[in-house]
Formats: sequence, C-alpha cells, structure tokens
Amino acid sequence: MKITDAKVFVGGPGKNYVTLKIMTDEGIYGLGDATLNNRETLPAKFLGDYLIPCLIGMDPRKSEDIWQYFYRGAYFRRGPISMAAIGAIDMALWDIKGKIAGLPVYQLFGGKSREGALVYAHATGADIEGLCDSISYYLSEGYQAVRVQCGIPGMADKSYGVADQGGDSKHFITQFGSLPEQEIWSTEKYLQFMPKVFEEIRSRFGPELKVLHDVHHRLLPREAAAFAKEVEPFNLYWLEDPTPAEDQTALRLIRQHSTTPIAIGEVFNSLWDCKQMIEEELIDFIRISATYGGGITHLRRIVELAAIHNVRTGFHGAPSHSPISMAAQGHLNAWAPNFGIQEYLVLGTPECDALFPAEHFYQDGMFYISDAPGLGVDFDEQQSERYSFERTYHPVVRLEDGTLWNY
Repeated sequence: MKITDAKVFVGGPGKNYVTLKIMTDEGIYGLGDATLNNRETLPAKFLGDYLIPCLIGMDPRKSEDIWQYFYRGAYFRRGPISMAAIGAIDMALWDIKGKIAGLPVYQLFGGKSREGALVYAHATGADIEGLCDSISYYLSEGYQAVRVQCGIPGMADKSYGVADQGGDSKHFITQFGSLPEQEIWSTEKYLQFMPKVFEEIRSRFGPELKVLHDVHHRLLPREAAAFAKEVEPFNLYWLEDPTPAEDQTALRLIRQHSTTPIAIGEVFNSLWDCKQMIEEELIDFIRISATYGGGITHLRRIVELAAIHNVRTGFHGAPSHSPISMAAQGHLNAWAPNFGIQEYLVLGTPECDALFPAEHFYQDGMFYISDAPGLGVDFDEQQSERYSFERTYHPVVRLEDGTLWNY
C-alpha cells in the first residue's frame, strides 16, 4: 500500500478548520486535523509546501517511522505549527490503519478501559446569578462537571471566558475578532472576588458537582500559590493554568503551599514541554491536545509517562479542534488507564455534522466513541466548498494601567 495524494482544506462553520485527507492506492483514505487556532493558514501551508511532497509513495501503515521522519528528521523541531502539521498526518495514518484492520482505533491501542469518558462544559456568567443559571442549565443537560468563569465586579472589561452582559451564557464560546480585541485585567479584583464565587457554588450545588476553573495564565507564582491555598476548602476538580506555562518552576511554589489539583498543557506541543512537570509530579492533569501535540503517536507516549507519575489526562477540547481531533482524543480517552476528564464544547450543529459525519455521541455527562473502523469521522468535500478562510485573532490583555499582560 502506498500514499498517492494528500489534500488540505481550510474552512468550516464558524471556524477555520484545517483538514488533511491522505489517499492511498487501495482507495482507503485517512483524515487528520491541523487546526492551529487563529494561525490556521500556517500549518496548512507547511503541509502543502513541505510535508505532503515527502508523503507521496510512503507506506501509510508505517506510522511510527513516518512520525520519526518528520520529527527527528527535521533540523528545526517542535513548535505549534510543525507539530499541528505532523499531528494531522499522524491522525490520518491511524485512521487508515483502523480502516485496514476493520477496527476502531482504540482497539489498536489495546481496547477500552471504560465505556464512556467524563466530559465538562463551560458555565459562564456576567455575575454570580448568571453563572449559577448557566450551571443549572448544564446540570439539566446531564453534565456532572463544569468549568466556571464569572465576571468580576469593578473590572472595566469582562474577564476571561465570560459572555458579554446579556449574552447567551448557556452556549457561550469565546469569539475572536478580525483584529485583536483588548481586554482589561485586574489581578487584585479577581483574587478578592473568585473565592466568593466558589463559596456560592458549593452552597447552591453541594459538594458532588465537579467544579473546574481556568485562570488563563494571569497570576504570578506567589499569587497563584496563595490563591490555590485559599480555595482548598471548595474542593475544585482542578485549577487550570494558574501561571504562564513556560515557567514550570513556578509550579513548585504552588505545590509547596496547596493541594488544589493543577491542570496545565493546552499550549504545549511535545513531550519535552511537559516532561519536567510530569516527572516532578507538579501537576495533576495534562492538557495537551492531539493536534498541537503531534498526533496520536506522540500523545500516547505522554499519556504513558503521565500514568507512572500519578498524572491524569484532561485533553484540550476547545471548538478550534475539529471533530477529527476530538475523535482522536476520544479513542485515547477510551483506552487510557489514567484518564481524567475531557473538555467538551458541543460542535454538533447541523452544519458541522454535515461537514464531519460521525456516530460518536454525548449522553448524561459522558462522551461515547463509536465502533466504526478508524477514527469514525468522515469529511464531505462538497460541503467544504461552502466555507473559506476568515482571519481571526485572540484578544490581547492589558492591566488597568495599560501594561500588556498574559492572555
């Protein structure tokens, strides 16, 4: 079997999904996701100009060797652009291998460790009342875990992950502008208010609800350590990205002062980014994704390293990851003995379902992967013609005095 061609498609309903399709001389094809949020054309161009020409004529069954070819064979390694491109190739090759075997990809790992994977939704509110309404909605939809983000009184702008006043807090997904928007941040106001939010949530919803919260890199190490200690009584399922991820030594200070579980890694793109924090057991959940993390082959290595250091999975699942990437993670979630939880923002609009037909489904707080061969997701090229690339940017963040801060 040989690879005969590969195509890259950019576009989708509300998102610039980067979809790779690899074709073979036996008529079997595989799909991968290379969507790098707000930088989508870069991995698409890298694939088209540099990687796809090397793929032609290769045996798609040799996924390990092909992964090493593109990673170890390169002089300049790692980085989100390169790893998203390699990740898309790797997903597509596993998709092909599963179709050859007539098996879902999780069976190629060793089979399921669980029937369904626990997922969490994003609850948000401009104030505590709005947030609690959002939590109540997700509980009515069967969710057992929610990430909570709340507007901060006195802050000139909405805080990270919060819908605009009067917006739809039940289905909120962060929107990006055609040029960078600017958000204003106050660490002092945030630190004074957020413990009150957790106290109210526990008062209303009790101790069983799994409550997650994303700081989004906004705190200094000492601030993060003090905050993690202060919120210990509220038993968070995790505190996400308390400090910028590139300074992994900061996690030692947090660990020394608090037992609040820490989740980090959605901006990572290789084992080497998270090796130290896993081996030193400075985190409790690793958040790296199948797309940015170089695909299934590399993510399995990270999961296995994490397993021997008491670190569980909590893969990134923002809507910038297409249903192909979410399926790849779904197969890993079904298999991983150290599975923790999966971020799940519903992509199941009629437009998205038409572009990426699949039989995977959500029910009662769990995500269930289908038994279709391969990844279990298809791609409708005719539907893709409806969409084109539209440039977007993440916001930038400034402190109240104008200082540029961490997004």
